[in-house]
Amino acid sequence: MSGQSSAPVARDGITPLQQMVASCSGAILTSLFVTPLDVVKIRLQAQKNPFPKGKCFVYCNGLMDHICVCENGNSKAWYKARGHFNGTLDAFVKIVHREGIKSLWSGLPPTLVMAVPATVIYFTCYDQLCAALRVRMGKRAQEAPLLAGAIARVGSVTVISPLELIRTKLQSQKQSYRELTDCIRSAVEAEGWLSLWRGWGPTLLRDVPFSAMYWYNYERGKSWLCERQNTREPTLAITFISGAVSGSVASIATLPFDVVKTRRQVELGELQAMNLSSRASSSTLSVMSRIVAQNGVGGLFAGFLPRLIKVAPACAIMISTYEFGKAFFRKHNQERTLGPLQTSNT
Repeated sequence: MSGQSSAPVARDGITPLQQMVASCSGAILTSLFVTPLDVVKIRLQAQKNPFPKGKCFVYCNGLMDHICVCENGNSKAWYKARGHFNGTLDAFVKIVHREGIKSLWSGLPPTLVMAVPATVIYFTCYDQLCAALRVRMGKRAQEAPLLAGAIARVGSVTVISPLELIRTKLQSQKQSYRELTDCIRSAVEAEGWLSLWRGWGPTLLRDVPFSAMYWYNYERGKSWLCERQNTREPTLAITFISGAVSGSVASIATLPFDVVKTRRQVELGELQAMNLSSRASSSTLSVMSRIVAQNGVGGLFAGFLPRLIKVAPACAIMISTYEFGKAFFRKHNQERTLGPLQTSNT
């Protein structure tokens, strides 16, 4: 029993390592379900407007957005594959028939190298922070998810931003790691250390409000559904519905920031691909002003339905898998604790 009590068990009965395993499982499952939707969307975009050299597009694996740079002369790249599609369903069928089912996950493995650790950091930090804040906030404990979600997202975005910039440079310029090190060193000397966090601000403007709203609504929705169902422990259906609804609400509320962030992310990626200083990129406010001038206020809400179709299932799958994993480990820990007690009583 002494060995059991020395394990760093969290307040909800599971260890931080078990939280990491649960979030890792959720991240992989989410990416496997959501990536095919984005692959088909990108293929349809490439069919309508072929991507030239240096052109960037956003690739989403359901966990985070990644900038992909089109390579020069690479006609075999997955996003340039031949074939004419008459809509989303037709694209799904033809890609599977002509290229095999694995093609629906084209480009996924390199993005998981960052997306999975980022998700693990984010979910584990959220749970640890939320448990600590609930104790300290007393009567205002219901607001703990809002604060914990925002802080956890700031942490994960701050860790991942420089790595995403390095990944984009590697992909666009085909540099060796030594050349990349020299390139980063010269950029830091010219523009300072903060140049490694270009695009950090617009990402926070979207992700921090999204996370705060998502976790607050998710926890409230989950509690409400548990009361309605007269159950103490949330079922898979309760976590799935709560995740989908809270994800939908947060995605609609933060849509203008998503439009601005995507536009600015693409601009930064294309500047890096052309080896130009990222100082030439527009500020968040100027990008927003330009979108309104070109397309009116409605331009800030462009892509409403595609974002909702992508975010709602991603949130639902991720959180329900994560909660299922935590429930599994909680039960496992209880059985391990009770096992020796039951044998000693008999």
